[in-house]
Amino acid sequence: MKRKAIVPNIFTAFSLSCGLFVIFKMNMLQPGTASYHTIVASVCILMLAAVLDFMDGAIARAMKVESEFGGVFDSMADGISFGVAPSALVLKTLSLEQGTMLSFVLTTGAMIYAICGVLRLVRFRVASHENQGNKEKIALSMANFTGLPIPAAGAIVTSTTLLFMSEEFQNFYPMTDMQRAIFATVVFFVMGFFMISRWKFPSLKALHIRVGSFQVIALTVIIAAVILIGALQHFALVFAGLSWAYFLLAVVLSLVRIISGKKLRVLEDFEPDSEDEI
Repeated sequence: MKRKAIVPNIFTAFSLSCGLFVIFKMNMLQPGTASYHTIVASVCILMLAAVLDFMDGAIARAMKVESEFGGVFDSMADGISFGVAPSALVLKTLSLEQGTMLSFVLTTGAMIYAICGVLRLVRFRVASHENQGNKEKIALSMANFTGLPIPAAGAIVTSTTLLFMSEEFQNFYPMTDMQRAIFATVVFFVMGFFMISRWKFPSLKALHIRVGSFQVIALTVIIAAVILIGALQHFALVFAGLSWAYFLLAVVLSLVRIISGKKLRVLEDFEPDSEDEI
């Protein structure tokens, strides 16, 4: 392995370490004993893992040291950090009687979510391998993801749990463990379905930031400041809002494309893939 290729793999290793730390930390807690502050800290660690996951690929492309080893390593790290870790985090926030139907269904949902996340990563790796040398397909894959990306699914799963545990939400509508368990189960199944679906989701790789005018820069700074201040004051609400906004925006765009058919060419990138495509 070239020395330069080690650099992005170091970022991947740190991302994997973040996911493993959350899993081990949750494993040391009794079910239902995870406090809100513990979950906030764990979510922040997983957010760091997501940042590192984005950086390793960007660094590999910038240094032109992309490799099969790095791709497989990255997929394995993502499966643990955004597939297993969120499931463990959610399960440890709930105190359910063992052997009940609800605990069984919730555990099944968590397993299906993790399995679908791994399948999503495997499909992505296979598609990347088959698209090598095909500039058109590579450009399409850079513009949109086929299936919900596992980091986004992990963000939705963890942010929803965090929101329900927050004091603000509990004051608005106090939820019991049973209610949170039912909602978590639904979220697990829904996220699992969309990860292995053919629906299209926007990719951050397609963003090309261009400085058009002072007004654009000022507006961007203001929006970023509002989000940052909101996150500092209402972290759970802002995190859940941004996570669900990404998901719902992509679903709405895909639905509009499906309903309108081929007429609305502006949304042709959100045409779901056929069953014959990977």
